[in-house]
Amino acid sequence: MHRNLCGGILVVALLAGMAGTAAAQETGTPIFKAPYRAFTSHEMGVSLSDPGEGVSLALEGFYRFGRAANDFSVRGGFADLNGSGGTRVLLGGDFRTQVVSYSESFPLDGSLTLGLGANVGDGDDTYYIPVGISLGRRFELEGSKTIFVPYAHPVIVPTFGGDSDDVNFALGLGVDIRFSEQWAIRASGGLGDIEGVGVSVAYLR
Repeated sequence: MHRNLCGGILVVALLAGMAGTAAAQETGTPIFKAPYRAFTSHEMGVSLSDPGEGVSLALEGFYRFGRAANDFSVRGGFADLNGSGGTRVLLGGDFRTQVVSYSESFPLDGSLTLGLGANVGDGDDTYYIPVGISLGRRFELEGSKTIFVPYAHPVIVPTFGGDSDDVNFALGLGVDIRFSEQWAIRASGGLGDIEGVGVSVAYLR
């Protein structure tokens, strides 16, 4: 009950603050997270995203590993700016731990997410410290190994760099689909300060 209450309070606070323009997750791309990991030990993969205004595409590789109820990731890649804007380097990492379990009084699982990352290169360098909670449920497709996890991922994103610092807010919506023991595909999009869409493919172990 205490965990459910804390999770509910955080969700309300995050949703109440959604406003503003043009921030992002730990690397500045619209890649969000489900409330649980799909792998047993670790995973690796690639994400392709369209972060919206000013960026034509972003390509990132990632590696995530788990320890008990927690998991951690590192990611890196580049973003190609529109026109002759140049290229930016993306570097970041994050931590996820489950804080809410579904019950009769609260129908979703939830995990706290914390991140740290940088978006540097042509133009002003920007640094992100996203904090959020991912809420969703796991559904198994009867008669197959396919598992769906639809989720919502509200985040608060303190940002630093350039001429000013700011605190931004956004809501990520996505679905993770594990279609075998070793492969998963993920799609997500953002509303508010995190705009655009992204898709990831992961190899699970």
